Amino acid sequence: MSGINEYIDSEVKSQDVVVFMKGTPGFPQCGFSGQVVQILDYLGVDYKGVNVLTSNELRQGIKDYSNWPTIPQLYVKGEFVGGCDIIREMFQAGELQSFLEEKGVSVKGAA
Repeated sequence: MSGINEYIDSEVKSQDVVVFMKGTPGFPQCGFSGQVVQILDYLGVDYKGVNVLTSNELRQGIKDYSNWPTIPQLYVKGEFVGGCDIIREMFQAGELQSFLEEKGVSVKGAA
């Protein structure tokens, strides 16, 4: 495993919910990253944002790591969940909330 892969692996496993995004949770730098942050904030999920704009190596590395071409990317308990469209669809269908709860992640206002 390369250095960047080890870094990503440790980040993904450092917290229950990790989102690799453009910008930071407080200042997303793309609309898709912003949407994922809004959903997680709305659900009251405790998560860590990793800004891929800090390094080209990281931005490419996360795509290789997940074999997923776009950013943001959401990981729960070390498992890749998906990008913006998938997260939004899961959220709108109420599946994201139950998925997080099944994984033992606390969600506020869950049915």
